[in-house]
Amino acid sequence: MDAGFKFEVDHVKEIPEENWLRMILGTIIMVVVLGVLPRVYDYYLGEMFRLEEFFKFTKRIKVDFPKEISPDWTDGKIFENPDVVNPTDKSIINCYDPSTGRSLGTAKAHSAAEMKEIVAKARIAQQQYVKTDFETRRNILRSILRFIVDYQKEIAAVCSRDSGKTAVDAGFGEILVTCERLRWTIFNGEKYLKRDYRTSGLMTIYKTGWVEYVPVGVMGCIVSWNYPFHNTFGPIVSAIMAGNACVVKPSEHVAWSVNFFESVLHKILKEHDVSTDLIRIVNGWADAGEALVETADKVIFIGSPQVGRLVMRKASETLTPVILELGGKDAAIVFDSATFSQFFPALMRGAFQNAGQNCAGLERVVIQRKIAERFVEEAAELIGNFRVGSSLEQEVDVGAMVMKSSIPKIQALIDDAVSKGAVVKCGGKPYKHPRYPKGQYYEPTLLVGVTPDMKIAHEEIFGPVLCVYIFDTEDEAVKIANQCGFGLGSGVFSGDIIQARQVSAAVKCGMMNINDFGTNYLIQGLPFGGVKESGFDRFAGIEGIRGQCHLKASTEDAFHPFVKTYLPKPIMYPTSKNSREFMNALIRTLYSPGVFGVISGAIDLIKGMTK
Repeated sequence: MDAGFKFEVDHVKEIPEENWLRMILGTIIMVVVLGVLPRVYDYYLGEMFRLEEFFKFTKRIKVDFPKEISPDWTDGKIFENPDVVNPTDKSIINCYDPSTGRSLGTAKAHSAAEMKEIVAKARIAQQQYVKTDFETRRNILRSILRFIVDYQKEIAAVCSRDSGKTAVDAGFGEILVTCERLRWTIFNGEKYLKRDYRTSGLMTIYKTGWVEYVPVGVMGCIVSWNYPFHNTFGPIVSAIMAGNACVVKPSEHVAWSVNFFESVLHKILKEHDVSTDLIRIVNGWADAGEALVETADKVIFIGSPQVGRLVMRKASETLTPVILELGGKDAAIVFDSATFSQFFPALMRGAFQNAGQNCAGLERVVIQRKIAERFVEEAAELIGNFRVGSSLEQEVDVGAMVMKSSIPKIQALIDDAVSKGAVVKCGGKPYKHPRYPKGQYYEPTLLVGVTPDMKIAHEEIFGPVLCVYIFDTEDEAVKIANQCGFGLGSGVFSGDIIQARQVSAAVKCGMMNINDFGTNYLIQGLPFGGVKESGFDRFAGIEGIRGQCHLKASTEDAFHPFVKTYLPKPIMYPTSKNSREFMNALIRTLYSPGVFGVISGAIDLIKGMTK
């Protein structure tokens, strides 16, 4: 036995060092694989197989997409001065491609009276729809998901034509996140909307208590122009699952695309024998928006703080609850311990996705001094070589500005910053495209040396501009991030996870990503929203889908019909001195910290009930 033992020890000692490393690495890989595979199956393969099964119940629709999405389309007139406002007829909206200035025709601008009538019809449709079961609602959502998967390229092209974004930006910000919203809602909606039982407590141990999530009725949603497909479909998906009607008023700047999207939704609703009055996407001016706020049962508003205050004021007249998402000026704090090759691409995508026209886009990089020079140098080289133009006609990196009025606003912020000492490393002015001179473009811009006295440090840019701030200490980084009035999302990059968590806790915002940026929105179980000037309440996630419901608290006897609730005689009317003594004894029995207090209270309680 001793010889055998000695042989084993000697044998182990003879294993070369590189083999030991392979064994350790193999063990680590095996542990990682065993830990990751179940999650991969649960979150992807398992749901993929379930989606395949679910798709058997979908209604597959045939869709004829508008001819304007063709790269060869040139029929529309190029406006000399593109504008959605028709100078001679306020009942129509001029639609045009911001990348080229080419007309896409007109859309009807609904009046306030028409909006009120639409909401009234939606309310009638909802009274029937609310009787449907969750499986019926899931089938509608499955059909919508099937449509998106089948026609994702065409949907992206519609978004690109109407809002000027690139095909990649549309795929990422319009298609992918909408599919994930649908997937999450299909698999989780019923779980978070069905009766939710709560603990009863010691005093009412004989009772059962629960919360019911009752659909509000008609959701009224006023949404921004930066993502016409996703911003429109997001609240609709939750409304369909929750049992609501939904009337959406998008920005007039994307009237062309949303008209088409409504026609698709109505086809799907008809296939499922649901009234098309249940879901409406309605174009109009400010008066139509006011009418929606007046008549809807709950309002979601996505836009600027200025208009958000007006919406809130209008909603207060009818005590209509409001969810406000009012934009942001998100920051990424980068410490010198962070991995450059990991954070650099993430920051570029966060800043220039959709030409910077993102509520939760990256506008500020707060970077530690040691790596700031390298970051500025490499960022300037990359940004300065971005290709700008129309994604449907050529391969580009950055698209157009949806609103023409954004361009002079951005320029004013840049000019103010430069006059106070900031330095433009690249870009910094409007871009006149040689092929599309009427297109609405701004040069992708890198601005360094931004200080708190500059307007650009506080106002939302909403364009392809990235501002760089340099810090030395952790406290300084947090102070820079929090000096802005907005508080939507942010990120922190650090090789020290403890440091990253401390900083993330100190930054005042509604959403935070550690060693990443913007990933929270890909996790559709998480709520979306901010603090401070960025608004309040949440959409998306558990909170978002429940937010489309009234909470109804209910109780019943847990052991009915064997145990019924009778009011103790000492607290029946008329009351007496014994009533006060009984209440005192009851409270001591239930809540005294010591055994003696509980026993003495119980004795007095029994005495009180026998008197």
